[in-house]
Amino acid sequence: MTDISYISTPATTDLALLGSLGSFIRQQRLQQNKTQGQLAKEAGISRSTLSLFEKGENTGILVFIQVLRSLKLLQLLEVFQMKQQVSPLALAKLERSKRLRASRGETGRKKSPPQSDW
Repeated sequence: MTDISYISTPATTDLALLGSLGSFIRQQRLQQNKTQGQLAKEAGISRSTLSLFEKGENTGILVFIQVLRSLKLLQLLEVFQMKQQVSPLALAKLERSKRLRASRGETGRKKSPPQSDW
């Protein structure tokens, strides 16, 4: 796997980032010993579309996802999943509503004497 961590993302142009994505896919394809035709068939795209993507052409995010899935690299997109966060106020309310003690229940309470019919 190639290390592209040397790229300063904010300073990189959009076209250069597309080129980096294409190079990454090409390297992964070659590591898995797949031809463009094989990977394109697995991804459900044409070989020419894959070739364009590997060259850094704008072929769309859907193509990228399909290729990642075919290369079994879809876990790379987990970075983009939103994690639900609890606000500090809601967390404080939850903490305050937690029980601090157990209640006695029926067995721990004193039994009141039966009421008389008199």
